[in-house]
Amino acid sequence: MSRSGADTEQHQPASEADATETTFRASEHQHIRYNPLQDEWVLVSAHRMKRPWQGQMEPPPLETVPRHDPHNPLCPGATRANGEVNPYYDGTFLFDNDFPALQPDAPNPGLSDHPLFQTEAARGVCKVMCFHPWSDVTLPLLSVPEIRAVVDAWASVTEELGAQYPWVQIFENKGAMMGCSNPHPHCQVWASSFLPDIAQREERSQRAYQNQNGGPLLMEYGRQELHRKERLVLTSEHWLVLVPFWAVWPFQTLLLPRRHVRRLPELTPAERDDLASVMKKLLTKYDNLFETSFPYSMGWHGAPTGSEAEADWDHWQLHAHYYPPLLRSATVRKFMVGYEMLAQAQRDLTPEQAAERLRALPEVHYRLGQKDRVTATIA
Repeated sequence: MSRSGADTEQHQPASEADATETTFRASEHQHIRYNPLQDEWVLVSAHRMKRPWQGQMEPPPLETVPRHDPHNPLCPGATRANGEVNPYYDGTFLFDNDFPALQPDAPNPGLSDHPLFQTEAARGVCKVMCFHPWSDVTLPLLSVPEIRAVVDAWASVTEELGAQYPWVQIFENKGAMMGCSNPHPHCQVWASSFLPDIAQREERSQRAYQNQNGGPLLMEYGRQELHRKERLVLTSEHWLVLVPFWAVWPFQTLLLPRRHVRRLPELTPAERDDLASVMKKLLTKYDNLFETSFPYSMGWHGAPTGSEAEADWDHWQLHAHYYPPLLRSATVRKFMVGYEMLAQAQRDLTPEQAAERLRALPEVHYRLGQKDRVTATIA
């Protein structure tokens, strides 16, 4: 049985035979693309961008956030829900989540009495990391050294929690559209006693690819994208930023080190500096696309840690996923409903079109004044 769901030896219907005689254009004709990293397919239907939009319009994000709010539990000196008072921090600040999804001392649910009703123990810790003491800034508005401090904090917490737990998930939900309830610049870190579903899929795919081809999947993928160029957004000495061939979200991007790196703590000082610079450029482009504080969910994936950290994980390559929902404007998003929930992912413009738009955007933030724009361009 083929991917089309039919025996490939059967005669094609007349409509399918006619279709094979038409010159295929990815920007005009629907097709499906395979994601070898997560072993799934996405339907690409770029012609749908021509349809008029009469659906939901999102409210514009708040443009006036106070720099310091003594009642905001993420601000320096504020009192959190558990009664603890934050220090007057002047850089990054890491603390235990007051309402964690994972706790280190949860009891074992015991044996399941039927194969259709399986449970296993889930233990871990959840932390919150503030990027900066000010509430009215986001990562693209920070300086490169300030972003480098965030990168260092990510590497440090990965090393710390990875000493005990097999998976450390760093993620940032930016914007109310992505469920972020607090505008203060921050991310979360969840460390778990188990390997989550997506991590398991990436583990299987990367291991299988290396066994079959003799090298890491994402290293070869990066080389191919460098050669093909059409989906590249940014390149630097140590990093690639691209819209994946299999992207699901409209302006989804993938960050890849050029060198074979398994985990964040393994990044060299030069790679960390370069990452901070590349992140600032990418996130500035995101904000410039619709001249808004661009919402997204992002996260880092690296080789498993914990007691098996010293095992052979050479098939893994460190990478970051950015999943932004905006599609047509600052107020029109992509909805993952209906077909996406019941069949498979579907996108409304090609990854090549998305990359071309992102590539063309300036690397100076739209909120900077003309004088600042000139200064930033010279720097």
